[in-house]
Order: sequence, then structure tokens, then C-alpha cells
Amino acid sequence: MSPLDAQLTILGPPLLAGILVLATHVPLGREVLKKGIIFIDLAIAQVAGLGVIVAHRLGLEPHGWEVQPWAVGAALLAALLLYGLERWWPEAQEALIGALFVVAACAGILLLANSPQAGEHLKELLVGQILWVSPRGLIPVAVLSAGVVAAWFSLRRRLGPLGFYLLFAVTVTASVQVVGVYLVFASLILPALAAQGLGPRSFLVLGYGVGVAGYAAGLLLSALTDLPAGPLVVCALAGIAGIAIAGRRWRRGASAAWAVPL
Repeated sequence: MSPLDAQLTILGPPLLAGILVLATHVPLGREVLKKGIIFIDLAIAQVAGLGVIVAHRLGLEPHGWEVQPWAVGAALLAALLLYGLERWWPEAQEALIGALFVVAACAGILLLANSPQAGEHLKELLVGQILWVSPRGLIPVAVLSAGVVAAWFSLRRRLGPLGFYLLFAVTVTASVQVVGVYLVFASLILPALAAQGLGPRSFLVLGYGVGVAGYAAGLLLSALTDLPAGPLVVCALAGIAGIAIAGRRWRRGASAAWAVPL
């Protein structure tokens, strides 16, 4: 087996991790754009990360399952807070979401200030460790993703705003510990932007297509260049989403030109 073949084999679990993240984030991204709460995932992901940092400071292994109640609990509290703020001060909702993100990020930095591994912990929280995921470690993520997708497509009309926030919090908590804050945001927003304005079925087809292509291209570039996978996947997602947006706009413009009577 050549070194490149070996690297491509290693990239299988990370690509599967990306597909599992996209499975939930593409449909949720459509709802986020519709609601106009673009930075909600950054805020909740950062609060979930803060929960992990708190658990670590209490002596728990940051990659162990014993930290999960801390991460999920913190994310659910953030979701309840944002739901309350939406009802209490809706005109300032996006600003409040941004404020929550900044406060949670700074709180995490303060908690890690005296840790000799602070830089590594923050880097892992932001850009993730997608290359180090294992097939066995993805089993809980796969089960959660299947449950979220089933709940979303069968119950979303009955979830209501509170149900959306709570489901979103649980989903983001699982994703951020696999791919990091930046990739969570990119997976939620960039495919949704590429497919914005399309009908539900076309939206999912284009959104999933852009997402899978972005993950595959970013991971392949990481194998070829030995650069960090997370940032490369974000850049690849942005590039492919940009191409899709430009292609749709060009096609719309060409159609309009043909429709103009001579």
C-alpha cells in the first residue's frame, strides 16, 4: 500500500464524521437562516465547550464520557437562556447571541489561564481533532444524528421554538466535540447559504452535495499537504459553496436574459 493509499484509508472515519455532522446541520441550517439567528451555533457550541473546560478543571478526562453531562447541561442552559431572550427582547436577539458567545469564550480562556496545556485545549475546541476520530467513537454520534434527523423531519411542525432550541443544543454539543466550533459553524451555514431559496427537497440535495464535497476536498488536501484538516475543510466548504452560489446566480441571470423579448 502506497503512502497516499494509507492516508486515504485513514481519511475514511473523518469523512464519515463530517457526513454525520452534515446529516443534522444542513436541515437545521435552513431553519437558522429562516429565523435570522446566524450565530446561534457559535454561541451554543462555545458554551458546550465551556462545560467541557469546567469538567476538565474539576479533574475529569476531557475526552471521557463523564464530561458529557457537563457539556450537554451547559448547552441546554444556553438554549433555555436564548429562548427566554427571544421572547423577552426579540429585537436584540442577534446581539445577545453574540454577547453570549464572547462571554463564554472569555470565561473559557480565564479557566485555562494557568493550565500548561491551555493553548492545546483551546485549539482543539476551535478547530477540533477530526483526523483522530475512530469508527467506534462515531457510534454514539451516529445514533444521535439518526434520532435528531428523525425527530426533525417527523416532528418539526410540533416542536415549537423551545423544542428547536433544545434539539439544536444537543446536536451542536455532540458535533463540536468531534469537529470543533469552526467546522460546526461552517457545516451549518455554508451549505445552507449555497442552497438558500430552493424548495425543501432541492435545498437538501444541494446542501448535502456542497457539504460532502467540501469535507472530501478539505480532507484530501490535508492528506496531500500535511496541513491541519479542520481549517482546510472550512476553506473548502467556503470555496465550493461560493462556486454553487455563483453558478446559481449565473444560471438565474442567463435565464432572465433569454426571457427578455428581442
